[in-house]
Amino acid sequence: MTHRIKNILLVSALILSASSCKNEIKEISKTEIKTTSLKDAFKGDFLIGAALNKSQIEEKDTLSINLIEKEFNTITPENEMKWEQIHPQKDTFYFDIADKYVALGEKNNMHIVGHTLVWHSQLAPWMQNEKDSITMVKNIEHHVNTIVKRYKGRIDTWDVVNEALNEDGSFRTSNFYEVMGDNFIALAFKLAAEADPNAKLVYNDYNLWKPEKRAGVVRLVKSLQEKGVKIDGVGMQAHWSLEGPSIEDIENSILAYAALGVKVSFTELDVTALPNPWDLDGAAVEQSYEQYEGDPTMNPYPEKLSEAAAMQLANRYETIFKLFLKHKDKIDRVTFWGVNDGQSWLNYWPINGRTNHPLLFDRDFNPKKAYERVMALKSDNQPKQN
Repeated sequence: MTHRIKNILLVSALILSASSCKNEIKEISKTEIKTTSLKDAFKGDFLIGAALNKSQIEEKDTLSINLIEKEFNTITPENEMKWEQIHPQKDTFYFDIADKYVALGEKNNMHIVGHTLVWHSQLAPWMQNEKDSITMVKNIEHHVNTIVKRYKGRIDTWDVVNEALNEDGSFRTSNFYEVMGDNFIALAFKLAAEADPNAKLVYNDYNLWKPEKRAGVVRLVKSLQEKGVKIDGVGMQAHWSLEGPSIEDIENSILAYAALGVKVSFTELDVTALPNPWDLDGAAVEQSYEQYEGDPTMNPYPEKLSEAAAMQLANRYETIFKLFLKHKDKIDRVTFWGVNDGQSWLNYWPINGRTNHPLLFDRDFNPKKAYERVMALKSDNQPKQN
């Protein structure tokens, strides 16, 4: 064979090889595009969301907005629809931020969550000390009807009642309970259902993985159902740590709530990477540990997570999402309580002034190892390329 023929064959082979590689790259790119965001990766499994603060709702934080639009398909307002914010005076409602929040969700075709209608905490001062049951009923009616009707057909899900139970499953002795007993819960759900029959209605609380509190939720849901009151879901707040709760306890709760015929949502997911005081119990906002402020042992990662801690967080999130996928038929949505680490409430609760790292995106909006591990659970199911 002449050198000229050899060269022609070699060039042809190189062209064919390059063309093949180019096609392979195109195919891989198509696969990567399918899983370049959380919302795309888990499409068909459950919604993936984030809680937004005022700056994000007003679209002042461009980096946050870009990430929100890319990664999430459901949103929750962190504080802006709580009673003290939206209904500060008896005859005064403040809808400016709530309107912008709903508009942002609609603009991006997102599932919009209203949070929360009735909660003993972050309650407007004028309502905190109400002792007359008839007046309290009228106030709740005015509050729920005004807000839910305003957003009828626009807000998809309401966290109707928040944190009405103690750790042993009994009813919390809030002002609502002291004046009305547990009737305020059924009233709130009934009013919300009448104001917007198509909205999903959820009871939301923390530590719902605990057997005693789980039993209390089961009793509560059954009681509402027996009264003919609409309830569509149970929201497990999911403020968890690297060590707990156990996957078994979380799974047992998913199964128990789903057995009632309602959907489960993980409404406020974050995983603290920092040590907490030994007697910390749940996520009650009134707990404070000022004596630990400035204690370096309580703030071991002031700049960034160590490699070992980052891996531990990644392992924890991977295990959690494996469980979610196992029971995806029972789960409506998974909402992270914040967009990135810098926004997280865990930087100032239960100890103020710490640097926590509980979410999938760091303070520079970069995905962490935990994000990669969560995404890998879905990319493994993508078609294999040769």
